[in-house]
Amino acid sequence: MTSETENQQLTHAPATSPGGFQNPAGFLVDALPDVRRAGVGPVLISEWDAGGPERQQAMIEGAARAWEAAPLPAGLVSQVFLAGTDGRSVLGFGQWEEGAAGAPRRAVEEGGARRYRYYRSLLPQGEPPEPGCIVTVSFGTTGHQAARQLVDGLVDMMNGRQPGAADGSRTTSGGISSNFHISEDGTRVFNYSEWTDEAAHQRMVETSLRKDGAVMRLIESVPGVTPLGFKRYVAPRGLVRR
Repeated sequence: MTSETENQQLTHAPATSPGGFQNPAGFLVDALPDVRRAGVGPVLISEWDAGGPERQQAMIEGAARAWEAAPLPAGLVSQVFLAGTDGRSVLGFGQWEEGAAGAPRRAVEEGGARRYRYYRSLLPQGEPPEPGCIVTVSFGTTGHQAARQLVDGLVDMMNGRQPGAADGSRTTSGGISSNFHISEDGTRVFNYSEWTDEAAHQRMVETSLRKDGAVMRLIESVPGVTPLGFKRYVAPRGLVRR
């Protein structure tokens, strides 16, 4: 039996129940969002700790029931949920049209979502492969200036392109893109990063993202920035407008 708070959270958690989401007209089912899609206004992002695989699955099933039971809210561009590879994390990522009101407000008030705006990206090099893993990297920031300085520094250092190799060789790193969002209150930066698979990201962590590397040195040089770590997610469940 779940508490009232848990039931509220479930309405904004992921869906992998048997049969998955229903297939409403004009939407793709169980697809990753177009994270750089034009015309998107607020982006609502939530991360929950389900405590373990059992509870993670229970949250998934609860969300499936909630979404299937109600009409889709006006202004929805995408609502996708992913399961953490750690067996306990849950990510909710929702894109909304500018001016959408009721559903985004409820997600913030009841589901603990934080409101973000897309800012800048490290873009793919060449024709990007289909992502097999989403890595989220979060930073605490003391305001919009610190947040923009961090993102601008990282994007400019890479010349706006996702690095093609972990060690400067011709071996593909597995990184596809990095897409930076800044919270509307300026206290968070959220990087939604696309990768070919979990192992590819781990290789990058062990090489280019080491503490003594250029990326970490840049992050540490920006005042008002606190790294909050990363998580890896797979198995998208949800709806994406065509």
